[in-house]
Amino acid sequence: MDYTYSLLILLLPLLSFLVIGLPDFAGNKYAWSHKAAGLIGTCSIGLVTVLSYITAFQYFMAPRLADGTFATIVPYNYTWLPLGSLHFDLGILLDPISVMMLIVISTVSFMVHIYSFGYMHGEKGFQRYYAFLSLFTMSMLGLVLATNIFQMYMFWELVGVSSYLLIGFYYGLHAAVHASKKAFIVTRFADMFFLIGILIFGYYTGSFNFSFTGTEVQIAEGMTAFTQCDASRAAAAGGFILPTALVLMFIGGAGKSAMFPLHIWLPDAMEGPTPVSALIHAATMVVAGVVQIARLFPIWIEYAPQAMEIVVYVGAFTAFYAAAVACAQSDIKRVLAFSTISQIAFMMVALGVCLPGHHGAVLDNHAQLGYMASLFHLFTHAMFKACLFLGAGCIIHAVHSNEMSAMGGLKKYMPITHATFLISCLAIAGIPFFSGFSSKDEIITACFEHSAFIGWWMTGVAAMTAFYMFRLYYGIFWGTENKE
Repeated sequence: MDYTYSLLILLLPLLSFLVIGLPDFAGNKYAWSHKAAGLIGTCSIGLVTVLSYITAFQYFMAPRLADGTFATIVPYNYTWLPLGSLHFDLGILLDPISVMMLIVISTVSFMVHIYSFGYMHGEKGFQRYYAFLSLFTMSMLGLVLATNIFQMYMFWELVGVSSYLLIGFYYGLHAAVHASKKAFIVTRFADMFFLIGILIFGYYTGSFNFSFTGTEVQIAEGMTAFTQCDASRAAAAGGFILPTALVLMFIGGAGKSAMFPLHIWLPDAMEGPTPVSALIHAATMVVAGVVQIARLFPIWIEYAPQAMEIVVYVGAFTAFYAAAVACAQSDIKRVLAFSTISQIAFMMVALGVCLPGHHGAVLDNHAQLGYMASLFHLFTHAMFKACLFLGAGCIIHAVHSNEMSAMGGLKKYMPITHATFLISCLAIAGIPFFSGFSSKDEIITACFEHSAFIGWWMTGVAAMTAFYMFRLYYGIFWGTENKE
């Protein structure tokens, strides 16, 4: 099946960034009008969304492999920088994770582009805003489509730069500048460990591939084939090399995904425009750590299963801590920010409880359940969290405040926002018949299979989620109306 068009998924937002951004950076005389800049950015992401859905349809409808799994397809893979036997490749990888993430990123980004037309209307720097949105989208798409760890790291850093630019969009405000610098510095500190882990991994295995097997990869004719990793070299080095490299890379993922104690940047990131918050929280920015572990999952399971306990306990504590803080917040965007930290921790825990069964690296049913549940919750969380942030933007736009004390009784004034916000609250709270119930229930089931302690711990955090979300909902829409 031909996937050569998949390169456009990366090129279109990059072209949009250049077309909108370069004239604006050249000066007001050459800049596009607000309407033109918005249309260029939105139409390009609209085309990316269409291509992403076509890719997903083609991929998931194609015949599976003999063992019932989906093929891993690499329509593009070029050697960018050869260093002897080790080389840096650039390409596009299509597998169930990347194809699912294409749907998440393109859908949320497209909705944010449309929403921003009204929300950012009349703002100074409108063209710059849409240029940065395109760069952010391209960076997130490149991260999930990467064929190897080093390429992932390149786009990982581009995501960090893009978030810095968007969080500090209101650069005239001290709080926005401080928040953008804080986000940049904290995540760069964590990324240092990610880079060290990548270098250790590459040195001892001889490759930057995501796994030590490549037999299932279908590479387009004429493309450079993958280099096989050599696991024996790492094993011969003492048996602790791969676990060390993976834990160092996890620290990088913990920084990007705001795990304790590297969570401090995310609540302050709310200083950026609310649509940006939706894109940061719902697309790939803060779930990059989850995607990283899912990508390297075969190596974690086979060579560092005991190190997965670190992921479990860091995630479990972060989930509780963030939920507890969310229960005491009065700023509605900060409630949602701490909610995101807690929900991403759910995904981390679900991946961490995926320990091998009695057949070495072969996963038993409950281990497979945790892996599936983590990515399922990633997908569902992206949708209802984007809806919550966009709803919060409507509320803030109406009352000109982030504080719940300035709200109350908004149900009769904002019926559509009330309905969408309520549906999203029901979903994130895990109420039956809503998407969040299905994904969160699978996570808790996998946790109980791992241990009763982790199972009951995460059940308690799930109950706290319902409490702080409906505290937020009632405070906004049913509380005492502010007459001022």
